[in-house]
Amino acid sequence: MKKISNLSVLLGLSVLAVATGANAETKSQAQLQSKDSQTTVLHSSLPTTEVKVNESETIRSINTELNRSKQEQVAQNVTSVSQLSDVKPTDWAFTALQSLVERYGCIAGYPDRTFRGKQATSRYEFAAGLNACLDKINEIISAGLADKVSKEDLATLQKLQEEFAAELATLRGRVDALDAKVAKLEAQQFSTTTKLSGLAFFNVTGASSGTVAGASGPNPNVTMSGLVWLTLNTSFTGKDSLVTQLAVGNGSSPYNNYAGGSFFNTTGVPFTDQTAGANANQFILRELSYTFPVFEKASIVVGPRVNFYKYFDANRFIYPWNTTFTSINNTLLTDAKRGAGAIFMTPLGNQFDFKVGYLADSREFVPGPTAASDPNQGLFGGTNNLTAEIGFKPSDAFKLRLIYSHGNISRLSPTTIGGTPSFQGIATVATGINNAQSDIFAANFDWLVTKGFGLFGRYGYGTTNINLTAGGSTNVNQYTFQIGAAFPDLFKEGAQGMISFTLPYKFGDSSNVITAGRGDDGTQYDLELSYIYPLTKNISLVPSAYFIFNPNNFSSNPTIFVGNLQAVFSF
Repeated sequence: MKKISNLSVLLGLSVLAVATGANAETKSQAQLQSKDSQTTVLHSSLPTTEVKVNESETIRSINTELNRSKQEQVAQNVTSVSQLSDVKPTDWAFTALQSLVERYGCIAGYPDRTFRGKQATSRYEFAAGLNACLDKINEIISAGLADKVSKEDLATLQKLQEEFAAELATLRGRVDALDAKVAKLEAQQFSTTTKLSGLAFFNVTGASSGTVAGASGPNPNVTMSGLVWLTLNTSFTGKDSLVTQLAVGNGSSPYNNYAGGSFFNTTGVPFTDQTAGANANQFILRELSYTFPVFEKASIVVGPRVNFYKYFDANRFIYPWNTTFTSINNTLLTDAKRGAGAIFMTPLGNQFDFKVGYLADSREFVPGPTAASDPNQGLFGGTNNLTAEIGFKPSDAFKLRLIYSHGNISRLSPTTIGGTPSFQGIATVATGINNAQSDIFAANFDWLVTKGFGLFGRYGYGTTNINLTAGGSTNVNQYTFQIGAAFPDLFKEGAQGMISFTLPYKFGDSSNVITAGRGDDGTQYDLELSYIYPLTKNISLVPSAYFIFNPNNFSSNPTIFVGNLQAVFSF
């Protein structure tokens, strides 16, 4: 049987042995009679096994000990009581403990070489410790060393075995049952290296407004949609992580009927109210990446579909289920939201961290091969981004991120380019366009001012150089900002209220090549309000309201209202 790491059990055993020793010495003569030449074998009431799962109330204390963290769980065998740093010769139970350690070896210490003898013990813990000593003494007797076991100790253990017979029998039955359940779990487990987790989103969404210039459809009806992310996280060494994420969804958010062609699934659209890929109700591979450590503290992420959102431009108050496509990250980042390539990450001292990554476009919303997997474009010939971020975190309450991203953008057609985050508008040049390069500068902060109040914000500025077929180039630029406040634990622990005000896209175009996105040079603003209300540990409701002012950058357009109620299930 496994030695119990709660040493208070064995100390209790040794103390009781001392307390009963005098009586046992006289009574043992009657009990043992003339057994000088015959040794009694004490039978352990527990099978030789390990308790592996915490299942029973009656042995909860034992299982609590056995299921401690690895640092606590691994006991250290000791051969001398002097190896236990917190046991002194002046301790009242020193002699009894010394006997158990040095004569029978049924004592195990904590990894820090302490005994912790002042911990309380239950009868079941005591019974488990008794069983451990019974096993050890039986080993001694079976080895032909019965003369090493004193008659007094045998008598004491026999008495204890009788007194704790009920507890030992109960433990035997519990452990047998646990062994059967553990065997079943091991036989039926999904994998020894892979864990499955998931998120499911139900969305009920509506949008309303008057006549909107630049709209792509009629006034929408209320919709209900769903999205599921299933994530398989595999570790081969305990320090690495292979992430395989599958997704399926069927959302087409009502606001898209009001959005201009280049603003589809941007402003006014809840982030989880979407299809998972190019087509509704089809499973797609959303992420496939492998993370492993390098050097002492750094790590590398590599894969054919790495999720940009997980590594750059993060914000502690914003989650996929309480925000829109506009606010999930800086609207100018990035053209390869899911990309093929690699990211390097490392801390720089205690307050700074650094990340740099190269990703070629591998978005799941593109039908057919994406740039990265298309031999006509590949890792370096199509749309791609090189992004670097440096983070400054002077305290747990505040973090600032500075980001630079350089991108190469493939054209949409021989005469058009755009519709991508670093240039969300559409530029048209009749004489032809080759490609474009963009440079994005962004800043991002989040600040937990008090336990129940936080601030956050983003700013981004980008320039895009469009290379013309006829030679030369032309430049366009755009900027964005977001400011917001969050209210953690509002009305309930685990809840969060949030308000965000955003300018999603504002273009500058001295050459007048932008044919979609500028509107009438008005300025669109988005106001978002959301509240995460946890019903249980795994289920939350998230009501949200969005107000889109001057939509599609037309100053004459009426305000659009979007209402969304979301149910989030995590498992």
